[in-house]
Amino acid sequence: MQSTLRLPKAFSRYRLTLLGLGVALPLVVLLAAGSGAYAIAPQDIPRVLWERENPAYAVLTSVRFPRVLLAVMAGALLALSGAVMQGLFRNPLADPGLIGVSAGAALGAAVFIVALPGAGALEVYALPLIAFVGGLLATLAVWALASSGGRVQVLTLLLAGIALNALAGALIGLLVSRATDEQLRSLTFWTLGGYSGATWSLLAATAPTALLSLWGLLRLSRPLNALVLGESEAFHLGVNLEPFKRKAVALAALAVGTAVAAAGSVGFIGLVAPHLFRLLAGPDHRHLLPGSVLLGAILSVLADLIARTAAAPAELPVGVVTSLLGAPFFIALLLRFKREAAR
Repeated sequence: MQSTLRLPKAFSRYRLTLLGLGVALPLVVLLAAGSGAYAIAPQDIPRVLWERENPAYAVLTSVRFPRVLLAVMAGALLALSGAVMQGLFRNPLADPGLIGVSAGAALGAAVFIVALPGAGALEVYALPLIAFVGGLLATLAVWALASSGGRVQVLTLLLAGIALNALAGALIGLLVSRATDEQLRSLTFWTLGGYSGATWSLLAATAPTALLSLWGLLRLSRPLNALVLGESEAFHLGVNLEPFKRKAVALAALAVGTAVAAAGSVGFIGLVAPHLFRLLAGPDHRHLLPGSVLLGAILSVLADLIARTAAAPAELPVGVVTSLLGAPFFIALLLRFKREAAR
C-alpha cells in the first residue's frame, strides 16, 4: 500500500517539472531574443514578427533568432548525450567529452584553420563539416581501441576516450605552436565556444543530424533504466547489451559532433543539466532524458544571454561562461560524493 501511494507522487513530480521546463523554455527564448544592444521588449516580439516593417524585424530574423535557436539546439544535444553517457557508464560524473568526440572535433577544426591558411571564405561552411568529421573519426578510434572479440567493456571505452583526449590535446598544442596570430585568434575563439556564427543556413545544415540523434537518444530510456541494476541484470531483463552500447555511443557522438561542429567547445552543459533534473525530479530515464533536453536548452540560452550582456558592448565566449558556472557545480558534486563515500 505504501509503494502504491508513492508512485503517483513521483509521477506528478516528474510531470510538474517537465511542464515547468516546457513553459520556461519559450519564455527564456523570448527574453534572449529581445535582449542585446538593440533592445526589444519580449511582449512586442509577436507584433514585430507580424508587422514585418519595424527595423527590429531584421534584427530578430537575421541575428537573434538564429543565434537563440542554435543555443537551444546545442544545449539540448549536449545535455541529452550527457544524460545517456552517465547512464551508460553508470557514473554521474561522466561527460559527453569522455568518448573523445569533442577533442576530435577540436582537432579537426585546428587542422583546418592552421593547415589551410587563407581559407577564410570557406571557413563558415567547411569548418563545421571538418570538425564533425574529426569528432566522428575520434569516436571510431575510441570504439576500435575498446573492442575485443566483438564486445566492449565500458571501463575500457572510458580509458580509451581519456587517452584519445590527451593525444588530441597534444596535437592541438603542436598546431597552436605553428599557427600565425590570425590563425591562433580564430582557433581560440572556436575552441572557447559560442553562437555568434549562427545563420539559418547553418541551422538547416545541422538540423538533420540533430533531429536524428535526439530521436534516437530519447528512445534509450528503458534500456538505461535496466542498466542501472548492472549489465548482467540488464541482460536478464532483455537488453541486448552490445548493440545497445554501439547505438548509445554512436548517437551520443552524432549529437555532440553536431553541437561542437556548429558552436565550438561549450563545456559542462552535458554534465550539469542531467544532475539538475535529478535534483528537481528524480533519476527515471523516461523523464530524465526529455527533461535534460529542456533544461540543457534553457541553460545554453541563458549562458549565451550572459555572454552577450555581461560585458557589453564586448562579448564573452559562451564556453567561458558555462565553465565559470559549471566548474563550481562539478566541485560541489565531487565534495558530495566524497562525503557519501566516507559514510
